[in-house]
Amino acid sequence: MLPEGTRLTGSSSFADYLAATAPELMPGAASRASGAHGDLAPHATTIVSATFDGGVIMAGDRRATMGNVIAQRDIEKVFPADEYSCIGIAGSAGLAIEMVRLFQVELEHYEKIEGTVLSADGKANRLAALIRGNLGLAMQGLAVVPLFASFDLETQQGRIFSYDVTGGRYEEHSGFHTVGSGSLFARGSLKKLYNRGMTEGDCVTAAIQALYDAADDDSATGGPDLTRRIFPVVAVVTADGYRRLADDEVGAIADDVIGGRLARPDGPSAPLS
Repeated sequence: MLPEGTRLTGSSSFADYLAATAPELMPGAASRASGAHGDLAPHATTIVSATFDGGVIMAGDRRATMGNVIAQRDIEKVFPADEYSCIGIAGSAGLAIEMVRLFQVELEHYEKIEGTVLSADGKANRLAALIRGNLGLAMQGLAVVPLFASFDLETQQGRIFSYDVTGGRYEEHSGFHTVGSGSLFARGSLKKLYNRGMTEGDCVTAAIQALYDAADDDSATGGPDLTRRIFPVVAVVTADGYRRLADDEVGAIADDVIGGRLARPDGPSAPLS
């Protein structure tokens, strides 16, 4: 028997429950009270995602900026949402991480209350509702624009969803998508590198290529740091679930990509032949 008040009438949403019982714990509550402005908050930038036959990958650079200052060099921007999905953050970093944590609890709460896992579309819709609830802060410059990727257990394929600051949800059917300040350059890179027949390894390499290109032209995007050995966070979601690639594995690909740029613009291990 669940404690009284655990479930709201007609809703299995933990976010709805939290908003009704402890609104001060909702993401951004302190920022709303203080009237904080986006210029004072560290911002997370470029995230890329691409599908392959049997799953989807997502990668994010590690730099957070505050104006013209590098606020953090090793921030993590890609997180598991649940066993079969992941989320990458762009925008106000602290607020975005709070939203990711609430989203993780939201999906787990639904599974425990309803006894079943939300569909890929259901997860994407729940995230859209959380973003819509942040619209007031987005108008103050504290916007959160995540990228969501999920392995659809019904269709057995990877799917990518993008959002706008109002909570608008859009499924990306091109096979790849990018968000963040360096997204224009990363997307241009993926347009040349991506094709539908790519393997998981090809997708990972193309994503690192895209982040490298974004960092080359966007000062807010951090490229692979060979001196400090700080590399992008890369996640893979398949029928076997979510897994994060080890730093050593990502580092080896990054070394190959960067070293190969002296010989050819797409590097020796790029999927193009």
